[in-house]
Amino acid sequence: ENAGLHTVKFDASNLASGTYFFRIIAGGEYQKTMKMILLR
Repeated sequence: ENAGLHTVKFDASNLASGTYFFRIIAGGEYQKTMKMILLR
């Protein structure tokens, strides 16, 4: 895809509250792991 802002929908309805880590990989060259805190 072209450079710019892109969005991804994430369904967390079956996940419990807690800390989760997710990884974004783009184009085989960019990779980033981030932390998400989910509160119910």
